[in-house]
Amino acid sequence: MLSYNELKVGTLFSFEGTPYEVLDYEFLRMQQRKPVAKTRIKNLITGQVVEKNFHQNETLKEIEIDKTNIVYLYSHNDEYWFCEKGNPKNRFKLPLSKFGEGIRFIKTNTEVLAMKLGEIILSVKLPVKVEVKVKEAPQGERGNTAQGGSKMADLETGDIIRVNTDTGEYVERVEKAK
Repeated sequence: MLSYNELKVGTLFSFEGTPYEVLDYEFLRMQQRKPVAKTRIKNLITGQVVEKNFHQNETLKEIEIDKTNIVYLYSHNDEYWFCEKGNPKNRFKLPLSKFGEGIRFIKTNTEVLAMKLGEIILSVKLPVKVEVKVKEAPQGERGNTAQGGSKMADLETGDIIRVNTDTGEYVERVEKAK
C-alpha cells in the first residue's frame, strides 16, 4: 500500500479499481490546512489524463506491470496486428491509441515491448530510433544552409536514414544509396 506522500512521477497504482500512472506530483502544505498531494494521473486503460488531489487519510494499492516482447506483423484498415515473440500462431490486434503515430515507421517483424497488467496490454513501447530507406526527396532550398533546411521525404528505398519514432524527425544518415 502507498500513502499519499509516497507518490512520485512514474509510480503505478490502482485507484477505485483502475490502474493509473503519475505524470506530475506536487506536495502542497498550506497554512492551517492539511497537506495534499496534487497530481496529474493517466488512466492506463483509456489513456485519459485527470488531475486529482490525494489527502493523508487515503491509501493506494501499488501495481506491478509485466513487460513482454511482441512482434509487429502488419496493419490493415487502422488495425495493427502483433504476435507473441516465438509464438506466431497467437495473433492479436491493437488500436492506434496503444502506441501513437510512431507505428508508421515500424517495419514488419520488428520486436516491440508491451506493458501488460494481467492479460490486458496497456501500452506498447516502440524503439526510439528506427532505420528506413528514402524513396524520394525533393531538392533542398538554395541559400537555406544556416538552419539546415527541412523537407518532406517519401521513405522506403534509396538512402537509409535514422528517424525518431516519437517526433517523426530525421536524426542522421546511416548509409548512402549505391
